[in-house]
Amino acid sequence: MAIRPVLRMGEPCLLMKAAPIAHFNTPDLHALIQDMEDTMHHLNGAGIAAPQIGESVRVIIFGQKKSEEMINPRYPDADAVPYTVLINPVLTPVSTEVEDGWEGCLSVPGMRGVVPRYVRLHYTGFDQYGTPVDRLVSGFHARVVQHECDHLDGILYPMRITDLKKFGYSDVFFPNQDIQDD
Repeated sequence: MAIRPVLRMGEPCLLMKAAPIAHFNTPDLHALIQDMEDTMHHLNGAGIAAPQIGESVRVIIFGQKKSEEMINPRYPDADAVPYTVLINPVLTPVSTEVEDGWEGCLSVPGMRGVVPRYVRLHYTGFDQYGTPVDRLVSGFHARVVQHECDHLDGILYPMRITDLKKFGYSDVFFPNQDIQDD
């Protein structure tokens, strides 16, 4: 379909609570998901939320393959995450254990920050056909889901940073890595 422009921090759509999807398996929903996928892959993202491309609806996609040929340059050390379409998600932490980790965002290009996230969580929702999705996840998978779901509630990762000394430009924090966020 199309690679769409990604909205950047400060755009009003990124600060709104997104509307739930009421109808599944529609041409418009499939087109939106294809545009999200094309955009995410073009920018080497590990995930993307519909509000990031200007659509204020509760749709996220995410996934990262892990092989020598398919290492994501933005997250070279991250575990594999299965490609997932998740609509109207509900997240439930499994424990109170939280872990700090570096994050970046297509809507905050060129920057990284350390963000606390739940280590393990249970999430539910639906795919584009209305089929239920129900998973118990941990590690990078849990981090990606939390990051993308935050977009659906108008939250960008810098809003979750607890120590601003650990927020700045990617090329300063990681000078020997080819991290391209924009």
